[in-house]
Parts: sequence; structure tokens; C-alpha cells
Amino acid sequence: MTAPVTASPGGTDGKLHRTLTFRDLIVYGMLFIAPMAPVGIFGTLDAKSRGAVALVYIVATVAMAFTAFSYAQMVRVAPQAGSVYTYARVGLGEGPGFIAGWMAMLDYLLIPAVAYLFSGIALHALVPSVSQWVWTAVAVTVTTALNLAGVRTAAVVGFLVLAMEIAVLLVFVACAVFALAEHGARRGWLSPLTGESGFAAGAVVAAVSVAVLSYLGFDAIAAFAEEAAGGSERVARAVMTCLAVAGVLFIVQTYLAALLAPMSAAELEADPAAQGSAFYDTVDSATGAWLHDLVAVSKAVGAAFAALAGQAAAGRLLFAMARDRRLPSLLSKVDPASGVPRIAVLGAAVVNLVAAVWAARRDDGLDRLVSVVNVGALVAFALLHLSVIGWFAVRRRGRELRPVRHVVMPLLGLAVVIAVIVEASATAQVVGGLWLVAGLGVLGAEVLRRGPT
Repeated sequence: MTAPVTASPGGTDGKLHRTLTFRDLIVYGMLFIAPMAPVGIFGTLDAKSRGAVALVYIVATVAMAFTAFSYAQMVRVAPQAGSVYTYARVGLGEGPGFIAGWMAMLDYLLIPAVAYLFSGIALHALVPSVSQWVWTAVAVTVTTALNLAGVRTAAVVGFLVLAMEIAVLLVFVACAVFALAEHGARRGWLSPLTGESGFAAGAVVAAVSVAVLSYLGFDAIAAFAEEAAGGSERVARAVMTCLAVAGVLFIVQTYLAALLAPMSAAELEADPAAQGSAFYDTVDSATGAWLHDLVAVSKAVGAAFAALAGQAAAGRLLFAMARDRRLPSLLSKVDPASGVPRIAVLGAAVVNLVAAVWAARRDDGLDRLVSVVNVGALVAFALLHLSVIGWFAVRRRGRELRPVRHVVMPLLGLAVVIAVIVEASATAQVVGGLWLVAGLGVLGAEVLRRGPT
């Protein structure tokens, strides 16, 4: 393996502290993904795949493994904060690196806002006397305070929250198994893998394009490369492990939910309004309202801590870009006591707060916010795959090139990403396109000011 690429000198105002263990890295990745991420889209995927929802997550896990593999390759080459921004800069050059960071920034700033809003909605449902936007603001404030306290402190609290989420998931699994043993399955035992009325490849592929979005967040692990004790190998292993664990959890819960679902996939397809609550309806009909409430509380708390992980990753991205003088240098300052890029984290928190509270105060706020996320990360993933090829095949001039590992797998990952972008909503494509144009404008102005780099 090539020697790691070091950060560019001159722009560094501080150093991040290497305090994160392997467990901490997994915690950040799993928090951002959320162990029960399929809950909200279970009905949609069940309808789209014609009942083969567990197969959808098997295929989606394999599809995202190509992206995880590319992260694992590049984190060894450039074990620094900044994640895909750093990798594209090393593998493709300064310009593509800036665009990768710019596009990732869109999602790293907005995905936490969506998670905060989910938390506010869920907490308002549990305590209606407190406004939705107030709960949202409280969630932002609490998690930002934890991020500012230090990456290790946030990881310890995050571990407790993650343990709670997994415990709730295990309770669901136990109740589902008991219900199946007592009353049997409402669908065929193999139907979550084959579909209710036979396998339909097109339907499964269409559902996979939505399901892969459940995995966005495992890549945040790479943002903590400079804070991981044990070096880049540990980060690479954590990325792959996190994806594998998430995949198993997603497959198990959707398989069980499909067997117990009170509505068939065809009925869900004919009634789109029922798709959003399909998982909760399954829980209610199979185990009772108590588990429904437990899952709702878990989702409320879990969403806030998913945002915590996203906000922390966003802070590292802003820090890395500022350290390389691609953003205001103020964002590259590191607090000497906590080892946190405090100003960068606060900047991310302000954007999270404004976007989440704005959406919380609008009837259509959630739909508007959800419709514009994800495309930025997908474009960044595309540049990540190209970075692997660019570094090993071009910049290294074929030295240490392994065609399958460094060309074939990144190309397969790129194909998956392009397919998902094509399937994205028109709103997301337009917003992503406008954000890309804005980034190209900023890059062009920078080139004119400083000259080509």
C-alpha cells in the first residue's frame, strides 16, 4: 500500500486528538444510519418491490458495499478529516476535491436537519403541549453541546443511545418471533425474499434505488480519520463493519415485519397513504400499542443522535476544507481543551437549527426538506469511486494497481450511484444541480483569484 498522503501544510491552525476507539467509530456510523432506519420507508419499499422487501435490503447492502470498499481504499491513502473531499483532492486534483466537498456539504448540513425535525415531530406527538419547533430546537441545542464537549464525550453518550435503539429493535424481534410462533405468518415464509406473487426484477431494482438511502451515514466514519486511535486500518475496518451490521439489522427487521404485515404489498401499492405507517400498523396488529410507543420513543431519541453524528461529520468536513484554505480559515481552528473544531461545529449547528426550525414551522416543511437531501452525497460518492481509479491507475501510474480492487469495483459502485441519482426526485435533481452550479461558480472565482492549482 502507498504511504499515506499528509495534509497540506500552512493552513493548519490546530490538530485533532486521536481519542476514538474502534467501538466509537462504529457508534458514530450506526447512530447516523440508525438501526431502525427502514421503519419510515418499510411500506414504500414493500409496495415497490411487490413484497420482496428483505431481498431489497440484501441487494442494497451489496450495492453499498462497493462504496464502503472505495472508502476503505482511500482512507488508507489519505487518513485525514474531510472524508470524500480529501480523497477526491488526492485522487483527482484540487478542483474535483472542492466539488466533492461542496456536494457532500449539502447533505452533511441538511440530513441532520431532517433528523432533528423527525425528532421534533416524534416528541411533539408524545408531548403535544410543547410545540414541534421547540422540541426541534431543544434537540439541536442538546446534541450540539455534546459535540462541543469533545468527540469522546459525544461517543460515550452516543453509545448509550445506540444501545437503547438496539435493545428496542431486539424487543421487536423477540415479539415478532413470538407472534409468528403463536399465530403463524400472514404471508408466505419466503415471500419477503421472492415477492408475494413471484419475483419481479424491475420492481426490486426500483425499490433498491430508495433503500440505499437508508445507508447514508456509514461514510461519516471516514470524517473522523484524524481522531481515530489505531490509524487508517481501523477506520477502514469500521466502515466495512458498520455497513455489514446495518445490513443484517435491516434485513432481519424487514423480513419479520413483512411476514406480520396486516396489508398485502398489493394493498399497500393501491393505498399510498397507508405506506408511511405500515411498520407501526404491523407492530400494533402483531404485538399491541405498547411496542408502537416504545419504537416511537426510540425513533425520537435516535433521530436526534443521528443528527449529532451528522453534525460532527459536517464540522470535520468544514474544518478540512478551511484548513486547505477552500473555506474561511476561522473554521479550521481547534479548541485546545476539547480537541473539537468548535467554530466549524457551531457553523454546522446554526445551519441545522435554521433549516430544521424553518421546516418545523411549516405544514409542508418535512416534505420540502426531505426532497432536497441525498443527491449531494450521491454525487460525492461518484467522485469517491473516480478517486480510487484516479489515484491507483493514473496518479500512481499503475504502481500497486490491482484491477479488480482499484478499477472494477469502483466502476460497479459508480454505476449504482448513477442509477440512484437517475431515480431521485425531480426536486432533488434540480436542487442538486443548482448547488453544483453554485460550487462551480465558487471554484471558478477562486481559480481566477489565486490562479490554477
